[in-house]
Amino acid sequence: MMTKMLSSLRISSFLGLAQLLSWGGSFFLLAVLADPIVQDTGWPRQWVLGALSPGLLISGCLAPAVGRYIGGHDARKPLLYAGFVLGAGLVILAISPSLPVFLFGWCVIGVGMAMGLYDALFAVLGKFQGAQARKSITTVTLISGFCTTIVWPLLGAMLTAWGWRGACLGYAVILFTSIWLLYRFGLPEEETPVPAATMRSAASSLPISDSLLNLLAVNFTLAAIILTAVTVQLLQILQSKGMSLHTAIGIGALIGPCQVGVRFLDVLAPKKHPIWTTFVSVILTFLGLLLLEMGPSVASLAVILYALGNGMRSVLKGTLPLELFGPENYPMVLGRLARPALIAQAATPLAGGYLMEHFGATGLLGTLTALALLNIGTTIGVRLRMRHPEPVAAI
Repeated sequence: MMTKMLSSLRISSFLGLAQLLSWGGSFFLLAVLADPIVQDTGWPRQWVLGALSPGLLISGCLAPAVGRYIGGHDARKPLLYAGFVLGAGLVILAISPSLPVFLFGWCVIGVGMAMGLYDALFAVLGKFQGAQARKSITTVTLISGFCTTIVWPLLGAMLTAWGWRGACLGYAVILFTSIWLLYRFGLPEEETPVPAATMRSAASSLPISDSLLNLLAVNFTLAAIILTAVTVQLLQILQSKGMSLHTAIGIGALIGPCQVGVRFLDVLAPKKHPIWTTFVSVILTFLGLLLLEMGPSVASLAVILYALGNGMRSVLKGTLPLELFGPENYPMVLGRLARPALIAQAATPLAGGYLMEHFGATGLLGTLTALALLNIGTTIGVRLRMRHPEPVAAI
């Protein structure tokens, strides 16, 4: 028993560290490097900050294909080589002489994101571990939740020592030398035999109906829009309420510990169906955004509630589809769910900026609160579809 626990901890630690480094070299990179890039190159700030959008768009378009590949071929390959692709994108950023080349580098990073972030890893875990993947998914997201805590200071140190181009090259070296090894020794060589109890659980999962899958895709997409908008605009929203930048940063810093904390509690909590965790997530997110509209006096509580709700979302992306549809088609299901969410994330910074510019923080928060309320409705819809499944649809 102790040997099995240590082996599981080793696997989760390797995979969590690989995810932490991959997210740091893609989604969270520009939070540290955007201003130095603008100052050094003179490129328009909106284009530098918006460079993540083509990466997310490419990632969303490729997600279903990656899911199908994982489901039908050597599932480990996309993860094993994701670090090389992400690193190549960072090298292109580092040597980019012009903005178009810089944007092309982000397109390459987008390919690496499709191959190596949560959706691909969760698909592999679902294929290898079946319904037992839930614990691994939760532990991986717990470890990778420290991404900004670890990677942002690391990028800052490299930025100070080498400049933004040197920081990109230095981080590329980290990805080149670590990701393949972490996945090589963190992923099992072959699928784990599924116990009979797990087979019975999988057999009782719902058939894949288009209506249920589409409703779940809407739920995930709305959550992705809210996440991206808040990530990009939170400091501006708080400052519009009369706070100083220093105070806004301090309140925003509550998000990371709250997200990691709620994932840790999920590891310790008794097993329950993820749909109930989804209800808690969407309700807390709605309440947090609603409170944020009420002014600075409740801003800390609002951010804490939002962070608790959003912290559950990374886990739910993996566990809810697995519980609903079972492990057999899990990689393809995740691919279909990822595409609309990532495409919506690509468009959110532009749409959020438009709302902020023309309608202010009140207009943006009102829109996000309405979307959060709508997502409570989609969660109710998913629960009702679980009680009345429809005929199987082709994946």
